[in-house]
Amino acid sequence: MLSKLTIENYALIDHLEIDFPDGFSVITGETGAGKSILLGAISLILGQRGDASVLLNKSRKCIVEGTFLTKDYHLNDFFSSNLLDQEENTILRREINQTGKSRAFINDTPVNIGLLKTLGDRLLNIHSQHSIVTLNDANFQLAVIDSYAGNLNTVEQYRENFHNYITVNSELEVLIQKEIKLRSERDYHNFLYLELQEAGIKEGEQESGEERLEILSHAEEIKTQLQKITTMLSEGEKCALNQISEVISSIQYISRFHFTINELSDRVKTNFIDLKDISREILKMEEEVHFDPAEIEKISRRLDLLYNLEKKHNVSTIESLIHVRDKLALRLQEVISLDERIEELTNKVKFLKDELYIQAMKISVRRQNVSNEIEKKILEILKMLGIPDARIHLELTRCENLSEDGIDLVRFLFSANKGVELDEISKIASGGEQSRLMLSIKSMISQKNLLPTIIFDEIDNGVSGNVAGKVASILKKMGQTMQVIAITHLPQIAGQGESHFWVFKTSENDTTQTHIKKLNRDERIHEIAKMLSNKNVTSSAIKTAEELLMN
Repeated sequence: MLSKLTIENYALIDHLEIDFPDGFSVITGETGAGKSILLGAISLILGQRGDASVLLNKSRKCIVEGTFLTKDYHLNDFFSSNLLDQEENTILRREINQTGKSRAFINDTPVNIGLLKTLGDRLLNIHSQHSIVTLNDANFQLAVIDSYAGNLNTVEQYRENFHNYITVNSELEVLIQKEIKLRSERDYHNFLYLELQEAGIKEGEQESGEERLEILSHAEEIKTQLQKITTMLSEGEKCALNQISEVISSIQYISRFHFTINELSDRVKTNFIDLKDISREILKMEEEVHFDPAEIEKISRRLDLLYNLEKKHNVSTIESLIHVRDKLALRLQEVISLDERIEELTNKVKFLKDELYIQAMKISVRRQNVSNEIEKKILEILKMLGIPDARIHLELTRCENLSEDGIDLVRFLFSANKGVELDEISKIASGGEQSRLMLSIKSMISQKNLLPTIIFDEIDNGVSGNVAGKVASILKKMGQTMQVIAITHLPQIAGQGESHFWVFKTSENDTTQTHIKKLNRDERIHEIAKMLSNKNVTSSAIKTAEELLMN
């Protein structure tokens, strides 16, 4: 319900604060006093358009703020899906600055106008003879049926599951598109991977192969030089090792007379041992080196393969080639994993869809079961409101595709007169008939907490006498389970209000401003008497006003 309304610098309103109670309240005032201005300000926090023309003082911004009690009105899905904090007191605020730029807030969080309107439509409904779009909206019509059928919690749970289904299905579609793209590359990547895998590439093999090929290609030269070195080191009487051996003998002989030469003796002996090792290793190398055309061919083919693979993959080292191979392996594994994930999500989507159909069918059955009863109750109220020959039919059609509302399409078909075929409300009903039809529907669902707050803007247009009293009774009864605010010119309706607000204008210093005041009992009697006696208050009008308040 709307608990508080604050308006700053809007039209003829400089500053205004109203605390609205629950139950049935009425707003009265002379024509032109500013009741429509009040509704215009409220419309801003419901997402209607606004510009700088609404500013009373062009040097200040306009602010309209409404505080709503939102508990028990099935708004969890709205706040969670839009990542908004849910408070027991939800504040909708609209600001319009001097340039006409508009800003909207929900609980101090900036939001776009569309989101503000979506929430506003679920918190407050302004009903007037010329504002009946909601009545013809299929979503509202389904909400009416669900409210009466006690489906609201079930539908809310269904919608959560439906959004989950849409999310999972969207993820599946993305993966399928990715899989299609990867599939077109998969065979080629698999060919490249198998080619590299079968090549059996090993780190360092290119360098070792090039080195081995170099040795084999110059085997004769290497062997000749190694033989020459061996001869010089260890073969013949004048080889290096024999001469160093003689050096060692001479040093040992001298050491008997020159003791410090022993240090040189140790160094020469160490070199002698090293040269002997070198000689043996060179001899071994010489024995191992031989010209092998078959091995040369084999190594050459291997190196050609590696060079071609490097060129093919635009790399220059065997390590880079191994990296390419491993990367291809990961891509192929990704395709396999993707196929597994697609299969998993496909099964999940089917399961969720089957579950949704079961839920949607239960909701649909309950809708069908109450449709006749809803028709009867609406017709009962329409007869009270002076349309005795009215007929209404709730046409529910099941469709194959799931939607956020289930599997039902709905149309409210109506006729106000005998002999006139049923048709859609917007096509067949007059403004007055639509207004009374909406009042009938809202009266019927007021027990179900579908609409927290309704503001009726001059619901009394075209109504008088006995029907006016019945409208007043209906509004008062609605106020027992929801917040009802009626702007009225009829004393019968004004007298039924639990609270009474009076809108009036003042003029001072060439400035006109609109104000609103909550009336006490004596003030109410005087205001209703004015409505009864056309401003010239008579004693009989006062008496009648007292009787209306007593009733």
